[in-house]
Amino acid sequence: MPSYGFVIFLTALVALLYALWSHYDARRERKIALEMEDIADLGELLPPTLHPVVDPARCIGSGACVAACPEHRVIGLVQGRVRLVNPMSCIGHGACAAACPAQAIRLVFGTQTRGLELPRMDAHFQTNQRGIYIAGELGGMGLIRNAVVQGAQAASHIVNGSDRQEPRRGKGGAYDALVVGAGPAGISATLRLLESGLNVLLVDQETFGGTIMHYPRAKVVMTGDLPLPLVGTLKRRTMTRERLVELCADIQKRFSIPFKSHQLVRSVAAANDGMWLVRSDTSEFRTANVVLALGTRGSPRRLGVPGEHLPKVHYRLLEPREFAAKHTLVVGGGNSAVESALSLSDFGGCASVTISYRRDQFARCRSDNRRRIEEAIARGAVRALMSTRVLHIEPERVAIAHANGDSETHMYANDAIIAQLGGTAPSEVLKSFGIELVTKYGER
Repeated sequence: MPSYGFVIFLTALVALLYALWSHYDARRERKIALEMEDIADLGELLPPTLHPVVDPARCIGSGACVAACPEHRVIGLVQGRVRLVNPMSCIGHGACAAACPAQAIRLVFGTQTRGLELPRMDAHFQTNQRGIYIAGELGGMGLIRNAVVQGAQAASHIVNGSDRQEPRRGKGGAYDALVVGAGPAGISATLRLLESGLNVLLVDQETFGGTIMHYPRAKVVMTGDLPLPLVGTLKRRTMTRERLVELCADIQKRFSIPFKSHQLVRSVAAANDGMWLVRSDTSEFRTANVVLALGTRGSPRRLGVPGEHLPKVHYRLLEPREFAAKHTLVVGGGNSAVESALSLSDFGGCASVTISYRRDQFARCRSDNRRRIEEAIARGAVRALMSTRVLHIEPERVAIAHANGDSETHMYANDAIIAQLGGTAPSEVLKSFGIELVTKYGER
């Protein structure tokens, strides 16, 4: 039998552990509540991709979904129930819904009052135009792994057809398939088509690798396994931008990917023989199938102010050393803008790094990025101009004012500007291709 003193000691230890846990849990809930209040102050936000919605009547508060979320702070546990904290930080991973034991989470596009416009597609990612497929970011899925899987699945349907549709093949010298966009989705689709011996061509308005070539240096672009046709499943816990670029170069060399760069596609129209006629600025292609594996970064939103035509204005950051000894201003408050400012700060060679954002907090970026940028600001590595907007740009200066309409203008020494205002979804281009768009209001 345990002694009386041991029982007292054990009881005191349990009480202490419970008190510590209760204190930790209360602090965690207060932090979540404050973040939810901050997000609520921004008004109703439109998440740019697939995101979770929690059914409180079904939630049992297991916390499995919170632990499964790779971004953290998208959802949180408050008083035994899961709450949506910051949908803007969601990347559409879907791990939360898969982990929920009560099936209390569903993944949706848009909200009940604010719709997200997306192309209409079937289960094989085929649009209303037979033979035209969409994979990746253009379909509302921003995660690299999702894009890779979608590209392969769309290509598989081109290869095999279905019970209702015979596979389409090129006639009269036409390609079996033309893949537009050489990012992860396009590369995956091309590999699957090559695997089946189809006559395929991959084109991009820039270089092989697509949008990943424009990610900041050392950026972690994905976590987990990456399944690629012909290549196999790459099992890596994390993958940086540099590693993914190396992988793309290796794939292009190993499999002799048929690729043409500097092909900005302007139109897709039906030819008389049932093929698709695809025209770029410089070329014309005939093909039986088209896979549109386009991102939104290729069409960056412009500043729309006098002076933005100056050569010092950039819309992406490739290498921080290009901005050595320069007073550099980053404009924007999302993940791309914050990561650019951090990359420049980590580089340490800039004369100064400043970030201008029209809101008073970085609510639209992932929690880890928000923590890092706040730390960089606190130690003076990055100067933050919150609730501000750029008025006009001069060769050696930039004019900035408060976003609330304050008439006072401040001039800052400036050698370079990196505008990271997001991408413009090419909805008008898709409509010109005859692709039907639908607006999702909190729907799967």
